Amino acid sequence: MFMIELNDTGWRYWLVTAALLTYGVVADPIGYVLAIGLTVVHLLHFVIIKRSVTAFPIQVRFWYLSLLLLAQVEGLGWIYWIPAIGTWAQVLFGYCAMARFVSLLPWNSNERFSFSLLTRTFLARPVKGSIKQKVAAERR
Repeated sequence: MFMIELNDTGWRYWLVTAALLTYGVVADPIGYVLAIGLTVVHLLHFVIIKRSVTAFPIQVRFWYLSLLLLAQVEGLGWIYWIPAIGTWAQVLFGYCAMARFVSLLPWNSNERFSFSLLTRTFLARPVKGSIKQKVAAERR
């Protein structure tokens, strides 16, 4: 099922980022630089909107930017395929693997790390809103 959200600013940021990363992996590495620049703007925009640097959406964007920057290291360019594919999954289907990883960080979860938590987190259907809230609700 598609989760196209044209009226959502965050979704539009992700769409353009996915297109830039695709351009980077398929045609020209300048797409990576443009995607990083846009992600910085995206992060700052959401810091201003959320008025917090610790809010969950900010954490997701921070770790996403960190992954893009990691891929800039010589010999790690193949890593760009991960956010390129993952961002398209977010844009088209609402499945955000980065948000799922971030939700598992110790400060974002009250539940002990377990195989059950891992499977519930990564196998849960895509949701509108926060995967963190969905996994917490399923725990109850």
